[in-house]
Amino acid sequence: VAMSQWAGLLSTAAKVNLLVLLLSVVFSWSSLSDRVPEFALTKIEESDIKDDSGNEPVTEDDADPEDLEVFYPTHQWQTLRPGQAVPAGSHVRLNLQTGAREAKLADSENGKGDARGGRRKRLGKVDVDANSFTSQELKEALAKMKESEKAERKAQEEEVRKKFRPMEQLKEEFEKLNMKMETDYEIMVKLISKFNSSASTLDEKVAALYDLEYYVHQVDNAKDFLSMGGLRLLLEGLNSTEAVLKEHAAFVLGAALSSNPKVQIEAIEGGALQKLLVILATEQPLAVRKKALFALSSMLRHFPYAQQQFLKLGGLQVLRSLFRQKGMETLHVRVVTLLYDLIMEKMLLEGSQHGEQMEEKIQQYRQVRLVPAVVEQDWCAVVPNLLAMPEHDTREKVLKLVGVLMAFCREHYRGDPALGTTLGLLRSEYEELAAEEQREGDKDGYFRELLGSINTIIQEL
Repeated sequence: VAMSQWAGLLSTAAKVNLLVLLLSVVFSWSSLSDRVPEFALTKIEESDIKDDSGNEPVTEDDADPEDLEVFYPTHQWQTLRPGQAVPAGSHVRLNLQTGAREAKLADSENGKGDARGGRRKRLGKVDVDANSFTSQELKEALAKMKESEKAERKAQEEEVRKKFRPMEQLKEEFEKLNMKMETDYEIMVKLISKFNSSASTLDEKVAALYDLEYYVHQVDNAKDFLSMGGLRLLLEGLNSTEAVLKEHAAFVLGAALSSNPKVQIEAIEGGALQKLLVILATEQPLAVRKKALFALSSMLRHFPYAQQQFLKLGGLQVLRSLFRQKGMETLHVRVVTLLYDLIMEKMLLEGSQHGEQMEEKIQQYRQVRLVPAVVEQDWCAVVPNLLAMPEHDTREKVLKLVGVLMAFCREHYRGDPALGTTLGLLRSEYEELAAEEQREGDKDGYFRELLGSINTIIQEL
């Protein structure tokens, strides 16, 4: 009986405790539902969240950031009102006891808040104290930047205007000075007119020729010079009784002939070759003959027809006669250089690959029998004598021509004891110079090259 009564008391106490627990849960849920509506388990229909006019109210997410009230956080938790915008970097939490959102400033790494009260450093030229930018602030900042750029650009333009004058002002100043930009063609026309004018003095004519030499170096200007009648002017200058006019006329002619086939053809057809040979064959000042030889060299190079005519007119004999005259030593090296270039020009062309056009040119060169004429006129004896000259440049050019003529003048060279002696002396001299070059670190120097040419000639002899 005692056990039965004790069990009944326990059963009654358990029922009371269970009833109290259920009532607590019901009251707690009801209170939580009233305070935190977003935790409600019931489904809210779409019609329930519309206002009386049928439109959906603007939520915090849909609201324009420009229209939201800015929240200024501190280091203490503060309750956020609906619609308030929170600055970036702030701490936000949900208070489960009150159901409200709270925010405060983020703590720095050392545990202390930002001593400047959350103010961020702004870049650029706009300094704003607010913790966030609105669209209006950005528009105003952009407008200020544009105004600043315009001011800088205007300042730069003013700087340029101070340094440079406008084209209109320059034109006015040129007109005041009666200055006009002239083309090369117009200048050459004026120079030719000055040379032909009977009112021009000798010095003015010489100055006109001197200026013309500068312009006719260009291929197109030389062709224009022909169309103006300039070649006739130069041929008349070669016939002048004034030595200085002959000299400068030959100088201009040589400049116009250089690497210009059209001028070469016009000149040889106009009789320029004969006039140049006459100047070289007659008593003339050294300066006149020097310029005539320059013009002759320009006419003959890379022009086989002119080389044929040169041999037919006895041009090689004219050059040979210069070696018999006193005071013409400076021309000897020029003659040797010309002969070497003409012989090598033909040899290189014959050794090149043959094409249709090249074959035609080779046929033209085969008609130029320059080397047989050189051997026949005893150039084998004349050329080696120039090795006695002291200039290294002269010796170099003579050694080149001796080497080219070796196949044709070998017997004459072997019978010339003076040549053997000269070559021996030169070898000793250039061995010392080459050794000195090598000691200075120049293994392939100029004197070593000359020594190689001398050794080659001695070995072939």
